[in-house]
Amino acid sequence: MGAQKKGATARVSEDPEELARNPLQAILLADSFATTFRPITLERPKVLLPLVNIPMIDYTLAWLESAGVEEVFVFCCAHSKQVIDYLESSQWSSQPNFSVATIESHNSISAGDALRLIYERNVIHGDFVLISGDTVSNMLLTQALQEHKERKKKDANAIMTMVVKQSKPSPITQQSRLGTDELFMAINPVTKQLLCYEDKAEYSKGFISLDKTLIADNPSIILHNDKQDCYIDICSQEVLSLFTDNFDYQHLRRHFVKGLLVDDIMGYKIFTHEIHSSYAARIDNFRSYDTISKDIIQRWTYPSVPDVLCGSTAIKVERQGTYRASDVTLSRSAHVGSFTFIGQGTKIGNDTKISHSVVGEGCTIGSNVTIEGSYIWNNVTIEDGCQLRHAIVCDGVIMKSGAVLQPGVILSFKVVVGQQFVVPAYSKVSLLQQPTQQDSDEELEYADSTSGTGELQSEKLNGDIAPDLSETASELGTGGVGYIWSVFEGVQDEEWRHSVAPIPTDKLVKLMLDEDEEQLTQDGNVLSASGELKADSDDNGSEDENNEDSRDDYVFFEKEVEATFLRAVHENVKVDHAVLEVNALRLSYNMASVDCAGAIFYSMMKLAVESPHSSASELHKNAAEMITKWQKLLKSFLHDIDEEIEVILKFEEMCLESAKEFAALFPQVLHLLYDKEILQEDAILRWADEKEGADESDKVFLKRSEKFIQWLKEAEEEDDDD
Repeated sequence: MGAQKKGATARVSEDPEELARNPLQAILLADSFATTFRPITLERPKVLLPLVNIPMIDYTLAWLESAGVEEVFVFCCAHSKQVIDYLESSQWSSQPNFSVATIESHNSISAGDALRLIYERNVIHGDFVLISGDTVSNMLLTQALQEHKERKKKDANAIMTMVVKQSKPSPITQQSRLGTDELFMAINPVTKQLLCYEDKAEYSKGFISLDKTLIADNPSIILHNDKQDCYIDICSQEVLSLFTDNFDYQHLRRHFVKGLLVDDIMGYKIFTHEIHSSYAARIDNFRSYDTISKDIIQRWTYPSVPDVLCGSTAIKVERQGTYRASDVTLSRSAHVGSFTFIGQGTKIGNDTKISHSVVGEGCTIGSNVTIEGSYIWNNVTIEDGCQLRHAIVCDGVIMKSGAVLQPGVILSFKVVVGQQFVVPAYSKVSLLQQPTQQDSDEELEYADSTSGTGELQSEKLNGDIAPDLSETASELGTGGVGYIWSVFEGVQDEEWRHSVAPIPTDKLVKLMLDEDEEQLTQDGNVLSASGELKADSDDNGSEDENNEDSRDDYVFFEKEVEATFLRAVHENVKVDHAVLEVNALRLSYNMASVDCAGAIFYSMMKLAVESPHSSASELHKNAAEMITKWQKLLKSFLHDIDEEIEVILKFEEMCLESAKEFAALFPQVLHLLYDKEILQEDAILRWADEKEGADESDKVFLKRSEKFIQWLKEAEEEDDDD
């Protein structure tokens, strides 16, 4: 894997001699010190797991190189030999002006331990980027670095800048689209200083406590629950020394960040840098693995996309987001749907259907197989008639004929699923027996006892002898090999919350009902809708600011609805499920049903315009197909005549601005909406009546629709006569 070289253009331009003395450095943590990817990470380190067929760490290193970092120190702990061997054999060992060195430890059990060891090595000589090897980004570091350096010159206590991005959590699940828990940050809107950082575990009691001195010392504080922590930090050298001085600092956020925020003796400060159009996200669980994989395939992460990163392997990007590597053998009757990646040397049999999935290299997939929303790694064999939906299948797995994986299943390395066997939803299956303890350092005890491809050695693993595989067949049907892990008490919710499978509709309905009951018991909002806490001040101009905030909120809301709609289209989400998701956004942004209808209609028409067409008739066909398929979703948010009129006004606006191609088709689409019973006759006639008194420039589409309006009026008169 070789990243595209972009040079060091993102470096902050300062004194050349100073830059020569202190090249921009980075610390990359190649161990997450967590168990969220078990059982897979008992055999292979998380940073080497494939993300759209490329190891996660390659995305992180490619970004660091493009951002102008010159020296990277990769900290390896669990499975350190696998990481070191990979880096030494990769092109990262010979990139010009970009050095990658490894620091190995066999007894570190936290990020704090890692940073203390790096401090002892004395390899960091100035400001550095702190990042984990499971992060994907395309942001430029220029501005964030410049802000950090300028703050540091003015205030020696400004030792850290955290990168954040807007991401509204669902009010139903209290999770972001990455499957991470809702996060609260208090930020000074002027200085961008971080004043409070609280995750779900801290505000589970239903309230957040802010020190009154924060409000006294800061004229304005905004409490956000719409920010995503990107886990990209720009740090001064003092950060390392603070970890050394405080051995109770283990977790980067829970201990270090929160420790500094409440320490009023040393006075150290943390600031935030918000990115907007750039991409940055960390793979924290299986849901974020799924979300970020889809973002990569849909090219939100460009240039961190497979066809750019895989310089040595030819990858063809086809229509509708389909990627195909070389030497793929595809039967004529097989169907590869949109947003799907097929790896090199893979063979696909007759009448097999694959959609919204990633298939690795050297796989053999039989006939009449259905694969939907799944991740198939390398050298997997799937025999005839198998069905896989929203699952992860690791290297070397064999699925015998007729086997079924229900949503959320994880098959670790070289597992064998027996004929016709149905693996229950959310099951985790491994050749390794389930550890009896849930400690985060157990990967260390498994580290390097396997090759990373699932080959078991004969030595003891955490006190358990490697299994006699002949005795495990009954767990996975006839001919099956592997153990189905049990779910520990108290973590059942995590299985569906953090799964690659969409959250089941029944779970969302239950959560919505629980939310409604909870709201009935609340006396009201503690904060304003904006989340802003202000000291007494002059209120002049506040109304204009609120109006501007409302406009900004609607823009963000419309983008979120569009993203939700596109996911529903591309992932074949049921309409009822899409309604729940849009309703969740409505509650989150405090919008009305008519706002939802306008945003959904905008998304439908925009997709129709962006879909291939070479004439007005083909565009009309696109619109007709879109409206026919998603009419139930749109009608779910249209409850009266006024709301239907708003949809017509929205369509007018689009024809004048964002979708001018529809201008000539306005009457035809209006008629189509009427035929599909999305717009009632009264709504269209009332719109026409209200337009009669408008300026001529505002009556363009009324005039184009005169024949249709006249036909409606005549039909209404005939009904009256009857």
